[in-house]
Amino acid sequence: MPKSYDRQQPAPTDLSNANQRRWAIVGLLFTASLINYLDRATISFALPLISRDFHLTPETKGLLLSCFFWSYALMQVPIGWCADHLNLRWLYAGAFAVWSLAQGLTGLAGSLTALIGFRILLGAGESIYLPGGTKIVSLLFTRQERGLPSGLFDFGTRTGLVLEGVLVPWLLVRYGWRHTFLLLGFVALFWIVPWFRFFPRHLEPVDGAVPAPERSRRVDWSVFLNRNLLGICLGFFCFDYYWYVLVTWLPDYLVTVRHLSIVSAGFYASLVFFTFGVAEPIGGWIADTLIRRGWNETRTRKGIVTVAFVMGLSLIAAMHTADTYIAIGLLIGAALVGLATGNLLTILQSCAPLERIGIWTGAENFAGNLAGIIAPLAVGFLIRRSGSYIPGFELAPIILLVGLLAYWFIVGELRPQNVPLDTASVQGQN
Repeated sequence: MPKSYDRQQPAPTDLSNANQRRWAIVGLLFTASLINYLDRATISFALPLISRDFHLTPETKGLLLSCFFWSYALMQVPIGWCADHLNLRWLYAGAFAVWSLAQGLTGLAGSLTALIGFRILLGAGESIYLPGGTKIVSLLFTRQERGLPSGLFDFGTRTGLVLEGVLVPWLLVRYGWRHTFLLLGFVALFWIVPWFRFFPRHLEPVDGAVPAPERSRRVDWSVFLNRNLLGICLGFFCFDYYWYVLVTWLPDYLVTVRHLSIVSAGFYASLVFFTFGVAEPIGGWIADTLIRRGWNETRTRKGIVTVAFVMGLSLIAAMHTADTYIAIGLLIGAALVGLATGNLLTILQSCAPLERIGIWTGAENFAGNLAGIIAPLAVGFLIRRSGSYIPGFELAPIILLVGLLAYWFIVGELRPQNVPLDTASVQGQN
């Protein structure tokens, strides 16, 4: 059970209220993640219409899809530091407001330069989602409990893509791409109201997870040489490369190669993203359950990651089948890579000192979103060079398997750097 949100020991009724509040916060993080991906990926569905209006080439389309990740990636370490040191209530709300305004203003863009500028601003605001969400979960839940809430709040990102696959094509057809961006961006600002209602003014860590005091608020750059963090960053880069190939190019692939309408492509892409999302909390819950039953934490979480990553090979098969509906079935199978997500986030939380989880997550997500910069450009380049989507999509699961090697052979035992191995083992069995 968590502590009270002040510094005094809670009464039993306070514990019940605190437990309800922490899951309410996870629900708000889920909703924010949903809006986050709904906003960032709207451009993928609107791309054919934007391309028509601005006469974009494949390379320029890749540039527009990629520019979001320039600021998103570069902000990860700074926003991670902020998550460790600043008030998360105000930090998350402020970043949310920035990204919602950027999404809305995209509908007013009159040139490619303006589109790129608003996408960069969107990336800066949305950078809070993973470092902030992971930090909050690490404060609200113990090590043995974090797989489910980690997978659940990140499930919001995939749910956003599912909702987008249904909602955005309808909005695009009915209102056009400009009004779609305006509506989605400005309506989302209402999320801030319940956030201030439920999130406490000061968030205290759960029992047994008190962070060590820091001598200085300056960034200790030696943390980035930690072997576990380097392995996590490499593995997450490979994971996100695979994901961003899907999220940026799958709708366009279904329209251009499989000759589906925008509405049909949105529906089938949403099935893929929904499968990915549903798998996230399931994978985390399976690992949490097995660990509570005495299974080794390191082998359990890495084992589920292995099974999930291997499922990514279905993407290669999907590219080579002539039947569109068989291909969609294989794409849904390839989305079971999502089983890894909650465990990937928990692997970091299990290795990082509590007082540095924000900056570790920032470093991880920086590495992951370098893939967000590279993947759209790489696929666009390979399409132009080969005249086919197949090479760009085939490369994604190969890179994913490289990430699996990083998690097994670079990342070690899942324990914080400042916790002895025997202590961590006992904690993992409680």
